[in-house]
Amino acid sequence: MKRSYRLKGLHCASCAAKMEDSIKKIDGMNDVSIDFMMQRLTIDYDESKFPEMIKETVKMINKIEPGCTVQF
Repeated sequence: MKRSYRLKGLHCASCAAKMEDSIKKIDGMNDVSIDFMMQRLTIDYDESKFPEMIKETVKMINKIEPGCTVQF
């Protein structure tokens, strides 16, 4: 399944690339894209693992750029 979310507080293109690389490594993630200019996170994932994956995604985003939030 594919979903897109708005990122609020993303101020660094390099951080966006690091986030994308880290999130891609989460088990069950098929594809990840972060559009820095549009402040948009797009994920393609295995539905059965969604709750764990979204928690891990938010954790990685906050670790790389504190203050950046995912708008659900």
